[in-house]
Amino acid sequence: MVQPWRSRPLLAAALGLGGRRRLPRSRGGTAALLPPGSGSGSGTAPAARPCSGGGVLRHLLLKLRATGPLTVAEYMREALTNPGQGYYTRRGGVGRDFVTAPEARREAASRSSRSRAVSVCQLVGIWYLSEWMAAGKPAAFQLVELGPGTGALTEDILRVFNQLASLLSKCDVSIHLVEVSPKLSESQAQMLTGGKVQSNSEDEAAYMKGISKTGIPIYWYRGIQDVPQGYSFYLAHEFLDALPIHKFQRTEKGWREVLVDIDPEAPDQLRFVLSPSSTPATENFIQPEETRDHVEVCPEAGVLIQRLACRIEKDGGAALIADYGHDGTKTDTFRGFQNHKLHDVLKAPGTADLTADVDFSYLRKMAQGKIATLGPIKQREFLKNMGVDLRMQVLLQNSHDSATREQLLHSYDMLMNPKKMGDRFHFFALLPHYRLTQPHKEHHLQSKSPLPPVAGFGELLLK
Repeated sequence: MVQPWRSRPLLAAALGLGGRRRLPRSRGGTAALLPPGSGSGSGTAPAARPCSGGGVLRHLLLKLRATGPLTVAEYMREALTNPGQGYYTRRGGVGRDFVTAPEARREAASRSSRSRAVSVCQLVGIWYLSEWMAAGKPAAFQLVELGPGTGALTEDILRVFNQLASLLSKCDVSIHLVEVSPKLSESQAQMLTGGKVQSNSEDEAAYMKGISKTGIPIYWYRGIQDVPQGYSFYLAHEFLDALPIHKFQRTEKGWREVLVDIDPEAPDQLRFVLSPSSTPATENFIQPEETRDHVEVCPEAGVLIQRLACRIEKDGGAALIADYGHDGTKTDTFRGFQNHKLHDVLKAPGTADLTADVDFSYLRKMAQGKIATLGPIKQREFLKNMGVDLRMQVLLQNSHDSATREQLLHSYDMLMNPKKMGDRFHFFALLPHYRLTQPHKEHHLQSKSPLPPVAGFGELLLK
């Protein structure tokens, strides 16, 4: 049992904006690593577990002895992005233990042609085109993806844009990728442009640029603040659930923050402890109306949502967030994965992926009413609303061999089955208020016409 920490002063975590992301995995339960009762106000946290040696662990042990316990957010940053031995930095941003969702869907479609695959990525591309049309077909738009992985999702979206090139013939489309990993940006460039890119000088916002295989300009940035202002569509696909979180627990003495410290009975192992009093994070991140006894908060996700809200409010556009998450109902979701299996979050830091479900209710609050929000909606509902069943029916009718049909059914089951990704993955949208309350100024003369529904978040009506 973890005891409240009393030995050393707490150093408040610095708030940054970073993180990387990737994959569909089997994730069960909301407290995979925390024992029953850890969020019940009992004042306890997860018991210590043995930790094997490693560069990140040795670094953390030295740091803990010098400065005292770390917040879970600080621990996640070290384990995932430590410059020398972090899980992502050693692997160029995507771990070798898994693949990202777009790559998984590509593998699921390996026996059939890509053009006939059941692809969420392509439906996402259609979603953006639907919103572009509902806004009156602006003369230009930017597609901005945060943490694009290998570029597979962007490639699928570009394929949709190319298939509907006649629709976009009078629109100036550009792609803007926010990527901090040099290795990943090289992979993205190879996939999207065939490696035909050029580096920019350090005084330019974009550090690299190129032209896609279909002729659309692509730019790379290290932060969303570097992306030019303008009418934009934003995409965060499996990005937020890798950002560092703070964990809090309600006790008889009030809210306490869950910290990571050295186990005094095993000097080479880590354990969770509770702060002896409230911390700066406790004072700032716990909402007064909170009813749960164990809460996880991702401040970096909140900062990102505020930036997106300001941009969409000023310039228009929309953001689509797709991730594992909940609507303010879950408690202990901090988990580790190694070789596709649950892995102790405190064991051998730097060798496993760490993740926590996205709290969409927190994202909604961080929008601060500047823009409208829709969702979260379960993936199977979103895809049904986007017409995936009709597409599946057509694909099966046009498939003439049993292997292709079998693979299509397997892919569909993976995406739609409630026990797989159907209920675990969610979609969440950020839109200007006028998108839901009144016609866009381009439609002012046609104000008697009903406002087009937001694709994916309402039932699809086929005419």
